[in-house]
Amino acid sequence: MTVIDVRKDPEALTLTFVAEFDAPVEQVWQVWEDPRRLERWWGPPTWPATFVEHRFVVGGRSRYHMTGPEGEKARGWWRITAIDAPTRLEFDDGFADEAGEPVDEKDVTHAVVTLESTDVGTRMTTVTTFVSLEQLERMAAMGMEEGMREAMGQIDAVLAS
Repeated sequence: MTVIDVRKDPEALTLTFVAEFDAPVEQVWQVWEDPRRLERWWGPPTWPATFVEHRFVVGGRSRYHMTGPEGEKARGWWRITAIDAPTRLEFDDGFADEAGEPVDEKDVTHAVVTLESTDVGTRMTTVTTFVSLEQLERMAAMGMEEGMREAMGQIDAVLAS
């Protein structure tokens, strides 16, 4: 599995995933930049993602949904807040309604993704910061940790194709 470490820090209100890939940084960057590659891994295997909008520029937004095993849809949005290609990406992430609009602008997480070269490829560190301990615990209870482990576990196959 590509995820080598997961750290939940209730004091800092963060959940950190560290993954390693046998591919150069520029290639791993593409799994974030290219919406067709992104949708091949963003949702866990049983909840695949579909990105209906992905403006990968600072200030740009993404709208997506993940489709569950019974056809149910979990919708989300991103707002890109920083890009330093190909090593750093920051975005706000939240739940969306059927039109792809934010359900609650205050119920948002902030993600920082950093990519760094290693002797064998790339280390990707993703730090999600929550607005409160309640939000962190609620997202953990929804299965965020396991879902992200499973989702990131699909990146190797995306990189191989």
